[in-house]
Amino acid sequence: MSLAVVTLITFALVLAVFGAVYWLFAIRPEAVAQSALRKRLKVGRITGMNPEQLASLVRKDAPLSDIAALDSVLKTVERVSRPVQQLIDRAGLNATVGTLVLLCAVTALAAYALTFAVSRLPFVALIIGLIAGYLPVVIVQFKAKSRVHKFEEQFPEAIDLLARSLRAGHAFTTGLSLVAEEVPDPVGTEFRLAFDRQNFGMPMPEALKGLAERVPLLDARFFVTAVLTQREAGGNLAEVLDNLATVIRERFRVKRQVRVVTAHARMTGWVLVLLPPALAIVLTMLSPEHMSELWTDPTGVKMVVAAIIAQIVGSLIIRKLVDVEY
Repeated sequence: MSLAVVTLITFALVLAVFGAVYWLFAIRPEAVAQSALRKRLKVGRITGMNPEQLASLVRKDAPLSDIAALDSVLKTVERVSRPVQQLIDRAGLNATVGTLVLLCAVTALAAYALTFAVSRLPFVALIIGLIAGYLPVVIVQFKAKSRVHKFEEQFPEAIDLLARSLRAGHAFTTGLSLVAEEVPDPVGTEFRLAFDRQNFGMPMPEALKGLAERVPLLDARFFVTAVLTQREAGGNLAEVLDNLATVIRERFRVKRQVRVVTAHARMTGWVLVLLPPALAIVLTMLSPEHMSELWTDPTGVKMVVAAIIAQIVGSLIIRKLVDVEY
């Protein structure tokens, strides 16, 4: 190997080492700091806010879809679309009602087309399409439930942090900002949204009530009620928040005990709910000629419809039995 090649390789290695050191100690910390700043400024679906979006933040009239025609249609049925948007926000997703509606429609059409192409049975394809079209909503509901459960776990720590900031002499709004910075999502995000709303001009009671609406927990309503009562009647808010955090921890402990006691009943319910469709799929694979009578004969179709209705009713009854209030 010639001297020129060795020199070139050595220069490239030294340059790579210096570049890696510069990226590790100069570029990367700056990128991390900028990422944290962008995360702090980003709240829910609000990024790069202009004056119109700031007004929308305070008025809570954000568009339901990026498509103007679909947004107009959804606003005519706000009794349905607004709760769906609240569910999406509760799940912490960067989406709108229009996005969810289009996703459900595309999923349903794709499932219908695929099922009809395989089975050539319009009735079965329609049922599969309707079930598949509802799957995005089920996924959003699951994510919302998981996020609320995580919020419930983090909430006592956030209240303790807020109480400590009040004892240190900080204002309540400063405590909200501290919780938003120190506590991870979802508690930090929800407190950041409440802080930003009051910072942009919304009255503090309205901002706190919005927090209670976004998080459907009795503990959150207790917190908002305690804060608003103290703002009107006075008193030691830090002590009230300490007592509230203790009560929330005790309620959460009782909830876990209830889940342990009802675990067997919930597992039995899942088995009873999933056994009939699983058995139908297995019998269709083993004896398709025998099972085809259920969708080719009119009596069989009526039996399938009656079975589906009975399955839904039974699932609701089992869910009611295992849903123990605490």
